[in-house]
Amino acid sequence: MCRFLIFKGRDPILLAHLLTRPEHSIINQSYDSRLRIDKRRPINGDGFGVGYYTTESDPELGDAPCIFCATTPAWNNMNLARLAEKTKSSMVFAHVRASTSGVLSETNCHPFSYHSLMFMHNGQITNFSRIKRRFVQHMKDEYFTHIQGGTDSEWAFALFLDTLSKLGVDPARKTEGTDGFGHEVIRHAMETTIGYIREWTKECSTGGDEPSLLNFAVTDGHSVVVTRYITSRTEEAASLHFSTGSKFIEYKPGQYRMERRDRRQDVILVASEPLTFERSDWVTVPTNTILTINNQTVLLHPIIDEFYQTDPSISRSSDFAASRGLVSPIVEPQAHTNVHLPPLEREGRRRLSVTA
Repeated sequence: MCRFLIFKGRDPILLAHLLTRPEHSIINQSYDSRLRIDKRRPINGDGFGVGYYTTESDPELGDAPCIFCATTPAWNNMNLARLAEKTKSSMVFAHVRASTSGVLSETNCHPFSYHSLMFMHNGQITNFSRIKRRFVQHMKDEYFTHIQGGTDSEWAFALFLDTLSKLGVDPARKTEGTDGFGHEVIRHAMETTIGYIREWTKECSTGGDEPSLLNFAVTDGHSVVVTRYITSRTEEAASLHFSTGSKFIEYKPGQYRMERRDRRQDVILVASEPLTFERSDWVTVPTNTILTINNQTVLLHPIIDEFYQTDPSISRSSDFAASRGLVSPIVEPQAHTNVHLPPLEREGRRRLSVTA
C-alpha cells in the first residue's frame, strides 16, 4: 500500500533532503523498499504527492498549502526532482500511492487540501462501498461537494472537515498569522471521525470482515495530528515511526542521520517507514494511538475504545498489516528518548509526552 512522510521543523528544509537525496527516501521506498513484506505489490507506482507551506507569510499567497501531484511513478518524475532541489519549507507532507480504491488520476493522489488544511491516509476503510451512503447522509453539502476523486481517503477527509465544523470550528477559517485551529481541536475532530468510521463499518458488517487500517495525517500548517489505528484488538496497525533532534544531516552522500546536540526538537519526522537505517533515530508509535505535534513537542494519546488494550504487554499480530505490505521492523525507544507518563487526564485518556 501507501507510504507517507511528515516533516515539521523550526527552520525550513530543502525538499530534496526528504524526497530524493536520502538512500532510503520516501521516493526510493516507492520502488525499492528494503522493509517491504508484501511481495504481491512490490512498488508504490500509482502516483505521488507532496504538499508544503510557504516559508514566509504573504497575504497574496494566503495560508493554503502548495500541492504538487502526478500519476506517474515518483521515481520517474523529473519535475518533482527539480522542484525538490529548489524548494524549502518547514512543514512538508509527502505521499506515494499504491491504490486500494479509486482509479489512477491526479484527483486521487494525496495529500488532499481544504483552505489551510492538508490530509493524507495510509491504509484502507473496510467495505467502503457499503458505508459510502452513510458518509453522504451525514455530511453537509459543502464538504460532500468538495470531493473530487473516488478514494476512501478523500471521503475520510471530507468527513473530518464536516466533523470539525460540527464541533463549532469553521474549516475555511484563515489561519495565517495565528496558531491555527489548535492541536487539541484537531485531535478531537480526528478521534470523532475515526469513531464514525468504526461504528458505520460495524453496522454494515456481514461478519468476518477485514479490519480497517486508518493511519491518517492532518495539519493546518501549525499543528500536526497523525493516527496509527486499526479496528482490531489483536492485530497491529500499519507501521508508523517518528524521530526528533536538532538537525537531520547528510553525513555522506545519500546517508542521513538525526543529530542531537541538545534536548531541543528542532526537527520532527513522522514516517510510515524510517528514512534512515540508524535504529536509534526512530521510535515506534504504538498501535491505536494519536500522535500530535504542537510547538515542536510530540505527544502520544491512546485511543480508548473497544479495541484499546489496557495491558501494554499484550502482543498483537502483524500478520494482517504485513499481508498488505504495511509493516516495517519495530523500532523501540532508545536511551536518548525520555517518555513521561503523567497521571490520567480529566477525560480519562493517558498522554505520553516525548522529548528527545
